[in-house]
Amino acid sequence: MDGGPNLNGISKVDDEEARRLKRAALKELNVDHAGQEPSKALDSSLKRHTALIKRMRLSLGSENHAQILKDIESLSLEKYVEEISGAAVEGIGRCKTEKDVWSAVEIISALHRRFPATFTPGAVSALATALAPPPKAAVSVLGSEQKDKEDSSRVSRQRPVLRVCAELALVGIIRDGPTRSGGEWIMKVVKDLLSNDPTLSSLPLLSTFLKSYSRPYLGIVPPTPAKQISASSEPGTLSEEATKAAIATNGNGHFPSPSQESDELVEKDIRDRFKKMCEGYFDSVCKKLVIEHNRLQEQDRKNHEAYIRSGEIFEDRQQAYEKMTKGYEKLLASCQTLSELLYLPLPQLKTATQKTDSIQIGTNSKSLLGGDADTDEVPRGGKWEDEEERRFFEDVPDLKDYIPKGVLGIVEDESDSEETKEAKEQLEKERVEAEVKKFEEELADLEVDDEQRMPPVNGLHENGIQEDEEADDDGMATPTPGSAKPSPPGTPQMAPQGPSQLLTALLARLPDATNRALIDQAAVDFAFLNSKAARKRLVKFMGQIPKARLDLLPHYSRLIATLNKYMPDIGTDLVAVLDDEFRYLQRKKNVVKELAEVRRKNITFLANLTKFRVVPPHVILHMFKVCLDDFSGTNIDNLAMLLEGCGRYLLRSEDTHQPFSRMIELLRRKQSTQHLDQRQLLLLENAYYQANPPERTVKQEKERTPMELFILHLIYDVLTKKTIDKVLKFIRKLDWNDEVVRRTLHKVFTKPWKVKFSNIALLAMLTYDLQRYYPAFAIAVVDQVLEDIRRGLEQNVYSINQRRLATIKYLGELYIYRLFGSSIIFDTFWTLVTFGHPEGRPLPGQQTPLDMPDDYFRIRLVCVLLDTCGMCFDRGTQLKKLDNFLTFFQMYVLCKDPLPMDVDFMLSDSIEAVRPRAIMFKTFEEAAAAVDEMFSVAFQNAGLTTGEDSGDDEDEDDNARRDADDDEDGEGGPESPTDERAPSPEAVLLKSSSQEVLGPSEEDEAEFAKELAKMVTDTADARKVDKKTALALWDQTVPPPVVRKKRGEDAEDTVDPAGGSQGDQAGVMKFTLFTKRGNKPQMKQLAIPAESTLAIQTRTAQMQDKVEQQHLKRLVLDYEQREEAEELRALEARNRAGAIKIRYVG
Repeated sequence: MDGGPNLNGISKVDDEEARRLKRAALKELNVDHAGQEPSKALDSSLKRHTALIKRMRLSLGSENHAQILKDIESLSLEKYVEEISGAAVEGIGRCKTEKDVWSAVEIISALHRRFPATFTPGAVSALATALAPPPKAAVSVLGSEQKDKEDSSRVSRQRPVLRVCAELALVGIIRDGPTRSGGEWIMKVVKDLLSNDPTLSSLPLLSTFLKSYSRPYLGIVPPTPAKQISASSEPGTLSEEATKAAIATNGNGHFPSPSQESDELVEKDIRDRFKKMCEGYFDSVCKKLVIEHNRLQEQDRKNHEAYIRSGEIFEDRQQAYEKMTKGYEKLLASCQTLSELLYLPLPQLKTATQKTDSIQIGTNSKSLLGGDADTDEVPRGGKWEDEEERRFFEDVPDLKDYIPKGVLGIVEDESDSEETKEAKEQLEKERVEAEVKKFEEELADLEVDDEQRMPPVNGLHENGIQEDEEADDDGMATPTPGSAKPSPPGTPQMAPQGPSQLLTALLARLPDATNRALIDQAAVDFAFLNSKAARKRLVKFMGQIPKARLDLLPHYSRLIATLNKYMPDIGTDLVAVLDDEFRYLQRKKNVVKELAEVRRKNITFLANLTKFRVVPPHVILHMFKVCLDDFSGTNIDNLAMLLEGCGRYLLRSEDTHQPFSRMIELLRRKQSTQHLDQRQLLLLENAYYQANPPERTVKQEKERTPMELFILHLIYDVLTKKTIDKVLKFIRKLDWNDEVVRRTLHKVFTKPWKVKFSNIALLAMLTYDLQRYYPAFAIAVVDQVLEDIRRGLEQNVYSINQRRLATIKYLGELYIYRLFGSSIIFDTFWTLVTFGHPEGRPLPGQQTPLDMPDDYFRIRLVCVLLDTCGMCFDRGTQLKKLDNFLTFFQMYVLCKDPLPMDVDFMLSDSIEAVRPRAIMFKTFEEAAAAVDEMFSVAFQNAGLTTGEDSGDDEDEDDNARRDADDDEDGEGGPESPTDERAPSPEAVLLKSSSQEVLGPSEEDEAEFAKELAKMVTDTADARKVDKKTALALWDQTVPPPVVRKKRGEDAEDTVDPAGGSQGDQAGVMKFTLFTKRGNKPQMKQLAIPAESTLAIQTRTAQMQDKVEQQHLKRLVLDYEQREEAEELRALEARNRAGAIKIRYVG
């Protein structure tokens, strides 16, 4: 490793000498062979000349070098010299590397040797134009951003041109005179670029020029590698002696100068003038650097004051500061580059010191309650609430495990390292004990009258000054009056470009380091960038954390604690900054609202640093004592935040338990003697019990068997649309004979609120699939769901509303999968709107405990059930039932107070989804009238005769035929199987919740009538008449109701499909022929012989239908009697177990 610099120096010398020899050889060739005619015939082909010019415009780099030289030697070129000159200048702009530059020089030299009089002057003139500075008039009209872009583009264009011109001046193409080199020409070009550039935008061109041509044009000889300035050294550290030694090293160094002046390619007077010009320019740049540095320091000081005043730095000020910092860093990097190339020292950049604005916060020894010095035991429980918190605050990584000791600055003898470590720990422990003892003595001497009001801290107190003087004697971090604050990090002024940018990037990603791994990695990265300036920047960054980002403070505290072990000045400076801020906030305690967030951030940061043992115990105890002295206003909030932040830690630490427990006792006594508002009392109570929580029993976690956990995992975690088949297989494979498995499955399937709302349909699908194998299980699930809905109506507790929504959704999904009939859904609908209301009818303003006028949750339940399964009731009797319910539901809604917007939207969406054309009532009177009419129609239908009932059924059959519904009879016969029983009314009759229904309900009878109609439709195939034709004929031939009733009373004969009556008198059968004259129907009696085919078929069909009807009627009556008997026996059994026994007779 020691031989590396020497090898680099030797290599550099060899390269420079090789370049000088190559330039000298090319210069001799250009001078001696200029204007020499070619020896062979030349080609004048237009195609080849055009290709050459195009190739030269593209680039004069090394990739086209051989071909261009070949074309120059073989083509005539006389007619295209001007075009070739312009193409050469354009091709030079694309030469980026040193090899490309030398290729361009050789090509221009070849052209110069052929056409010295016609090509060279035009090319030199074009190159001078390309290197001209921009005109001031054009630059002045550009904006700031446009000017920066234009300067950057110009520098990138002029950089390769300047390098090629410098080479051409050395090889004898650009010349100041017949016997002189082109050094004067180059110096004039560089001077014009630099002198017309107040913003120093052309400074990179000078750096590029000096990197390659400082030796031939300036005659600068580098020092030996041992004395050479490293790129990582800080500016201002180069001494004058080292500079003089570097300049004086001429013949003895690794870079010997040529033995004769004649071997130099540039004259000595030009080298001296060029060097003096560059040094003068460097001095001007250094002066500008100092000015920008002072401006940046001043702006930083103003930002710090603004941050202290308002707690934040406004965006415009921050953007201006960032722009200034960016410009300063760019200027600093350029100055460092010039310093290294010219071997001149950078100026000393003074670090600005910040005047202290802190005040002395005195302590009144008579303002605290005295206490006994009894030794108390440390309270039960550890310092930390849980194991995770303990690991965060105690398991701090050691940087020496990740970083070499040399980087950390650890240089100690291994033999006595343990002894030194123990000695340091002992000294630190003694110092902490001394500070704690001092606080104990101070607390023991305090006496406070409980009835006397606390005097506020308004100024400096003698006792406080004395305490701070003692703290200063002991070397504490708390600043004293008149002492300087820690110097804020000025800028990244003294860091080289690489580390400065890395540090900026590190600080930029710190706000995203919100876990232990990221913040520990940030600490390791910072250790590799460690320097005094970097540490100051970090402290400054920590002092300017946004006041709203309190979540970052624990992680930043961990970062400081990790670095503080090997960089103790970071912790000391940061604690001093926070202490100064705390004192400033104490002085501004009358400014409550504006500085509330700043106080919260300051106290929280100090509390977290205390738990990391970065803040010394006496400092945080002193702050607690200061707030206790002035127990009012913002100090009460400060005490609460201190207790919440680090109270538990201080109370349970052995070295701070005694003084801190006395302070808490004083706090409780002051709290009881003063009149505080409710907010302050609540703050202090919460903080006290958080620091010293009462003992409580540990909540026992419910223990579950592996089988229960597996079932819960299947339903709650695995169940999705793609996995439902797999879940079903697993559930079927379970041991259904095990009582635990059945009970667990029943709990899971009857608690839909525990699954995702979108998975409730999947749970219902599983129940349907299991019904085929375990029907009793499905029945139990449905029964429990209905019971939960009923219980929710009876309790009406707000906390279970989410469960009730999930349950009602589950009920609708179960109906969709046909686990029960529509009667249960309609029963639930009517129960939701009538339960708890007197006589089952809601009224406006009626105060019902279970359904108040301002309680809209039942409306939500109805809407959820309508959205889930309302679309199923769109035909047949179910359509009419839902219409009747929606009529009553609108009346129920109008009984409520004005609906909230969300409920109103939900209601309108639900009704529109099931009945888009439904008429919405505006007032309660309209809805009540519609409900009364609905009930009157239902009661009338319940008391109709057989003929009218049959007609109604036939009308319903017509509607069903139009909708092609399978539930109704599409082509049924004229005879109804329920002629002798009144059918169930279409409207649902409200009953009191206390009444118990025995036997089949009206809905059951209606369902039975529909099923019976399906069974007796055996004449559909006998008649092949078109439906529309049959309907039209039937409407025309059906007799009026009065005639049918009269004929029914005269004879027992039934009405046949043709509208006639039959008799068996005198061997004839009587038929009635209906005719229509205009709109008036007419009847005519016809006698048909009994032996005719029509009469025989009609008589046979009637006899068969009558026999089948009597048989079905007998079965139905027997079934109803058995059901009633079973219900009576069950009711008698239930009552027999009670106190009063009732015997039912009959």
